[in-house]
Amino acid sequence: MRFLVLLSCLFCVVSLKAQDTIKSIENPSGDLKVGLVLSGGGAKGFAHIGVLKALEENGVRVDYIAGTSMGAIVGGLYAAGYNATELDSIINGTDFTTLIQDLIPRNAKTFYEKAESDRYAITLPFDKFKLGFPSGFSRGQNVYNLLSRLTQHVSTIENFSDLPIPFLCIATDIETAEEVVLESGSLAKAISASGALPSLFNPKIIDDKLLIDGGVVNNFPIDKIRSKVDIVIGVDVQDDLKTKDELNSIIDVLTQLSSFTTTRGMDSKKEKVDVYMHPDISDYTVMSFDKSKEIIASGQKAANEQKEILQEIAKKQKPSTLKHEKIVLKDSINIREIHVDGIKNYTRSYVIGKLKIDSKEKVSYKDFDLGVYNLLATRNFASIDYDLKEVEDNEYIVSFHLRESPNKQSLRIAAHYDDVYKTSALLNLTRKRLITNNDIASFDFIVGDNLRYRFDYYIDKGKHWSIGLSSKYDKSNVNADVSLMDREFDEIGETPGINKLTITHNIWRNRLYLETIFKRSFLIGIGAQHKWLRVYSDTFGLGGEKDSKTTFYSSNFYSAIGYVMYDTFDDTFYPTRGIFLRGDMEQLLYANGQRHAENGSFSVIRGQASGAMPIANNLTLVSRFEAGFALGRQSTRSLDFLVGGYGYGTSQNMIQMLGYAPFSLRGDTYLLLKAGLDFEFLPKNHVNIAYNIANVGDDLFKSGDWYRKVPYSGFAVGYGMETFLGPIEVKYSYSPELKVSQFYVVVGYPF
Repeated sequence: MRFLVLLSCLFCVVSLKAQDTIKSIENPSGDLKVGLVLSGGGAKGFAHIGVLKALEENGVRVDYIAGTSMGAIVGGLYAAGYNATELDSIINGTDFTTLIQDLIPRNAKTFYEKAESDRYAITLPFDKFKLGFPSGFSRGQNVYNLLSRLTQHVSTIENFSDLPIPFLCIATDIETAEEVVLESGSLAKAISASGALPSLFNPKIIDDKLLIDGGVVNNFPIDKIRSKVDIVIGVDVQDDLKTKDELNSIIDVLTQLSSFTTTRGMDSKKEKVDVYMHPDISDYTVMSFDKSKEIIASGQKAANEQKEILQEIAKKQKPSTLKHEKIVLKDSINIREIHVDGIKNYTRSYVIGKLKIDSKEKVSYKDFDLGVYNLLATRNFASIDYDLKEVEDNEYIVSFHLRESPNKQSLRIAAHYDDVYKTSALLNLTRKRLITNNDIASFDFIVGDNLRYRFDYYIDKGKHWSIGLSSKYDKSNVNADVSLMDREFDEIGETPGINKLTITHNIWRNRLYLETIFKRSFLIGIGAQHKWLRVYSDTFGLGGEKDSKTTFYSSNFYSAIGYVMYDTFDDTFYPTRGIFLRGDMEQLLYANGQRHAENGSFSVIRGQASGAMPIANNLTLVSRFEAGFALGRQSTRSLDFLVGGYGYGTSQNMIQMLGYAPFSLRGDTYLLLKAGLDFEFLPKNHVNIAYNIANVGDDLFKSGDWYRKVPYSGFAVGYGMETFLGPIEVKYSYSPELKVSQFYVVVGYPF
């Protein structure tokens, strides 16, 4: 009871002191100028919005704002003309997971970049064969894109004192550890730099200075506006220093170390504040972006606890002459000119080709952002800043300020398990600008149950025909029914007398190809291919002890290839919308090796059509139809389609089918139809069901059997989880024809 009385007295003393300070301020003009200081604090800075709500409700006019980090972002947007309610809507309508992680939309990537992102789990700088780490968890591009869009209506204002509310923010020069006061230039760039949390976001360059979060040097910049206003309201959302009993984990210790810099000199700064607010946000962290509503409410509550003081301030102010006009974000802009600076190793045409936007045209913001994402996806640029200057009504000059990535070489890692390749670990070395400025060389070395490799060299020509060279070696072991090789045993004239064989496939494939992209989503390619194929089993040997294995094929194939692809899926493994179409043709020109006819040039054709469509909240219908067939007189049956299994990286003749073990079915023709439902019951957690039917055999189109009967079917129910390694899936499947169950366990990106 004594404690409560003491606390109440203390509150009254503080309130009276603040009111006495307000009453003692000379106000000869009869209009009290109020400055607002907003500290940094990550997600806890959302409390500033709650304070702004309370200021508006109590009639307080803000005449100057100084902010750092999140305080700079909230304060900068408020200074640009948004009111507190609009800021609340912006914050609560933003997906911060996507925003912070720089998750680039899949449709902004080229086909080459899509394949890369679906393959590697970890990418680290490896220049001069020295392992490094990224300068930040995120490049902050999504944050910058959003802030640029939100501040577009004030893009012509150079000096921040000319904003609807004068404004400044603080950043830190990472080279000198000096404070940098940002009062002019691009508002979006300034508040992005002030909020570039160390290790979370990459630094920003302004006036040739490399800038990070201003909280490192001045997290409560009252000294920057004290002389500009009559009274200062300060909002502090920083962590208080913890006692030794509260430091129970490494996270607590690291947070404490960060607080040493942000709270430096706070005691003296508090004395300069006329009205000090410290919302109760002890239950939240700098990363509590999912608690925005609660944090905003805590700020409003803290401000309303000083309601009488705020109303007293409002009485000493003249009514605001600033009329609030609702800010309407434009859907598109007309681009008059495009300027590009900061490039040394890349040409302007390369940048424009990646952006896929041209001057003298109208561009939607959606397409503009996709262009920026496409440029970002190349990983050739450490930062992409841009200014949109309006020169006439909705006509803009766009200036891109690029900083090329210093990293030419990277080390990438992945791991995978499936029923075909078994356990695999991948180590990749990638080098950019190996021969030309637009090239990339990549080598995968894969160890585990099967030794494999893949080499790719790609010269990216943007809108023009790109050139590629690839070499790939695969080895797989599958325990299959002996009937899979009945045709070959008949030719050999042997009956193995066993039910199961371990079939080993060795495939060495080399390609030289040209390809080009239309409208981001459509790809067409042509090329030449050499393939060496060896199929054998060491379960059964033809030569007794001297030859303990049977070689069914050992052949070289020389072919012309062509392919087309259309891809608008928003995700490779768990798409919620989009279409995927692919067609491949291999025209065999020459072959030599075991079990070949003397002549016979034929084609192997395969096509796939898939679609994903949301049908309810987090529930998606996914369907796929695919078919393949041989066209012409076959000189070999070694290129037959092998059907069955799930989760492995497929080549042209390997086909996945639920309900069957890998390579259970074989033929020169197949048709497969699959439909399923996927439900994301928790973020990145899925349950799904699927049903597929297929017809596999020889000459199905000639005989007409492809539509008369569908002899193979299977269904599956499973659970999947999205992880940094890739999808982790467990499926139970059953085939009514076989009356046998199959379990599939898949871990990681397929490769």
